[in-house]
Amino acid sequence: MDFDLTDEQRLLRDSVERLVADRYGFEQRRKYAAEPGGWSREMWAQYAELGLLGLPFAEDHGGFGGGAAETMIVMEAFGRALILEPYVATVLLGGGLVQAAGSAAQQAEILPRIAGGETVLAFAHTERQARYDLADVATAARQDGGAWRITGEKGVVLHGDTADTLVVSARVSGGRRDAAGIGLFLVPAEASGVTRRGYPAQDLLHGAEISLHDAPATPLGTPGEGFAAIARVVDRTIAALCAEAVGAMAELHAMTVDYLKTRKQFGRPIGDFQVLQHRSVDMFTALEQARSMAMYATVMADSDDADERARAVSAAKVQIGRSARFVGQEAIQLHGGIGMTMEYKAGHLFKRLTMIDKAYGDADHHLARLAAAGGLFSEAA
Repeated sequence: MDFDLTDEQRLLRDSVERLVADRYGFEQRRKYAAEPGGWSREMWAQYAELGLLGLPFAEDHGGFGGGAAETMIVMEAFGRALILEPYVATVLLGGGLVQAAGSAAQQAEILPRIAGGETVLAFAHTERQARYDLADVATAARQDGGAWRITGEKGVVLHGDTADTLVVSARVSGGRRDAAGIGLFLVPAEASGVTRRGYPAQDLLHGAEISLHDAPATPLGTPGEGFAAIARVVDRTIAALCAEAVGAMAELHAMTVDYLKTRKQFGRPIGDFQVLQHRSVDMFTALEQARSMAMYATVMADSDDADERARAVSAAKVQIGRSARFVGQEAIQLHGGIGMTMEYKAGHLFKRLTMIDKAYGDADHHLARLAAAGGLFSEAA
């Protein structure tokens, strides 16, 4: 399998890396975090101008027709810079669900607006009792004459406090943990019956607790047939988060090696001590293991075989979680006290890595999921 980038992919990588290097230094990021909602509208417009917001969408919808590999390139660069903007929430989750489940008319209406930076979406799916079970949905949707109404509670909705439109999962039939009977609905964020409480998380990205009480909703695709789209889009998003984690780990490793070369103790750089060299090599090994699994998840993210795709994503999530914990802990220990301060980037990278580990199931959850599925490869394979 050829893992070399094409000329177009290299151009994309260079463009994104140049943008974040010029416009997303650590001090600039702190200023963006202080803006309303915790992210920069100016940077969002820059992403739209570069075509990043339409990257996964078809050209007919204002996009570039990119796949998982292009998303991986962007997310790795974003991981190094610790971007705060709602790229995952709007492009990968919200836009991905519109692309996977929406009608042709809905795609033609919504996707170009995402690509142009004109609208922000959020996926309101997680519920308090669900833990990591995607099928555990208690929020209910009912028909009221010719309209739909939704009632329920959603938690930790990524960028739900600044979204213009919510993509809400709600049950139209079946039991609380049944995959069948889950629908996807578009709900205007400012609609009657919608209450939002936003807050910054540990990594400074924003989440929201959302209450819906007879909120007006428009079905996204066929009501009750949304779970397959949810599972596919979440798997793709996990693969993208794995790439983001690789970028964050690479930045942590580079910062740590640079610190070992400059910090002096007993009259010499501490990087001269062999035991610390060995620890930095162990960090690099964990990083490269994570990179390999992130690439594997990227290759499998567009697979139509849901079981095979889920196995690959779970295996990648296990390695990403373990590598992130190891690289983060080693980086903090080798930096010493400065590594934990709010004024230094290392601690923020470790926080983001921890949040990525928890997103859509931590390493332990995915290891159990992989074991229940019989391992990475099926008997048929």
